[in-house]
This record gives sequence, C-alpha cells and structure tokens, in this order.
Amino acid sequence: MKIREKDIAFLDSLIRRVPDFPKKGILFYDISTLLKDGGGFSLAVDLIAERLEESINLDKVTKFLSIESRGFIFGAALAYKFKKGLVIVRKEGRLPAETISYSYGLEYGVATVEMHVDASRKWG
Repeated sequence: MKIREKDIAFLDSLIRRVPDFPKKGILFYDISTLLKDGGGFSLAVDLIAERLEESINLDKVTKFLSIESRGFIFGAALAYKFKKGLVIVRKEGRLPAETISYSYGLEYGVATVEMHVDASRKWG
C-alpha cells in the first residue's frame, strides 16, 4: 500500500480539532474520533507500519516504545503487527519499579516521563 494524498486527507478528516484545550491558545488534536472509525484506525496503523518498513530494519527491532497515552494505542498495534515487545513510557510517578526519567518542554509547561529501567537491554 502506497501512501496516497486521499488517505492522508481521509485520516485528517477524522481528527477533531479542539481550540483552547487544555488551555487558551492551544489547538488540541483529538484522535478519539479517528480511533472509533474502524477503517480509519486500520488505515492509520497500516500506513505507519508501511513507513516503518521503508525506513528501518525491523529485524533489528526487539521492542516498540510508546508514550502515554495515545502512544499506547498505536504502539500496541504496531508491536502486535510486527510481533515485537512493547515498552510503555508513562507520566512521572505512575510506574511501580525502578525508573529512568526524561523531562521536556511543552507549549504550556514542562512534563516528565518515565520507563522501567529493566524495560530495555540498554538500561536493564
């Protein structure tokens, strides 16, 4: 399947835009409207998978890393599709075992995410 403009336009049409959320001046892209459309969700996963297959050597990939919370949805689907493990990255303080953390800037502040130290051979 080749990525086509009409596919991108279709997926774009399924994403709801919510102005001033979570605060004034932010335009929030709500993908719940894409996820509830079976054809749209399937197409989105297939297009991401196709791009991955074209871009990286998936034989060297052992795990997909996905960031809370929307990332879990696509990360899980891709991990399943390619028969790989899934590592979840969560907001600070939400994982029970030893973690490593990373802080980054947002339009409206700073956030920190964490993953279990033992989630990857590199760190565990």
